[in-house]
Amino acid sequence: MNILDMLLNDPVVIYSFGGLAILLAIGGYYIYYFLKHISEDTQ
Repeated sequence: MNILDMLLNDPVVIYSFGGLAILLAIGGYYIYYFLKHISEDTQ
């Protein structure tokens, strides 16, 4: 529990998880965007 409490209160860990969440969101958007346009292009 002490390690979990330390991780949740450490700003470096919070910013790292925030940065990873932003990168995953951007990557997911690009995958959706390209798949949508590829499917529209073949029709």
